Amino acid sequence: IYYLCLPCAFVVHTMQSLIHGTRARVGVQGLNLFGSLRRSIFVKTENTPNPQSLKFLTGEQILPPHLGTGMHFDVGDRKAILRSPLVKKIMDTDGVKSVFLGRDFLTITKKNEETWRILKTLLFSTILDHVASGEVTVLDQEVVSDTEILDTDSEVVAMIKELLEEKIRPSVQDDGGDILFEGFDETTGVVSVKLAGSCVGCPSSSITLRNGVENMLKHYIPEVTGIYEVPQEDEQDLKLEFKPNTYA
Repeated sequence: IYYLCLPCAFVVHTMQSLIHGTRARVGVQGLNLFGSLRRSIFVKTENTPNPQSLKFLTGEQILPPHLGTGMHFDVGDRKAILRSPLVKKIMDTDGVKSVFLGRDFLTITKKNEETWRILKTLLFSTILDHVASGEVTVLDQEVVSDTEILDTDSEVVAMIKELLEEKIRPSVQDDGGDILFEGFDETTGVVSVKLAGSCVGCPSSSITLRNGVENMLKHYIPEVTGIYEVPQEDEQDLKLEFKPNTYA
């Protein structure tokens, strides 16, 4: 855990910048290093079920409520990345694969060949710089949440969205991940979802989907017969599909 008052954060980042050959960007308007300002910033990490992902907590709001409960960014999605100044800075760090922004945390997933030993230090510095600067995390453009119930949704789809939002998503986000509603096939009864954050590539994600998400949906909504995980763009060979048993 990195826990620093703003003046100390400025000094530490200045020293880190000299070491790494970059310019310090920590700055607070009107900050007097010998004044009475006592606001503190901190960044701490929590492990997730996915060893390639770490959950970072700053004690600050990350994603404003009107922008939904979570946003996922992949390293190749330049258009989406430009919408978030924080994500852009993180993606500029070599070794980062994806970033997930939650209401009060962010989850960063690294590439398999990278190690956390050096990468985590660089990410701490980037996140501390951003929080101290007061810059917005995401450009203010309201979006429609994947679980927002629309007038065109059937009763079953509305129930699926409500269950995902109220019962399933909070538990998944506790581990630094997220689950997104992609659709429902009323003919087969299969719900399509997409994983984000630490859930992507996590060894236990298939167990979570079958024993957790699928069973809960089937328990509360009889029309649901199974779950299909929409594969990531760069992981088409890792898709998982769960269908109902046909034997007695």
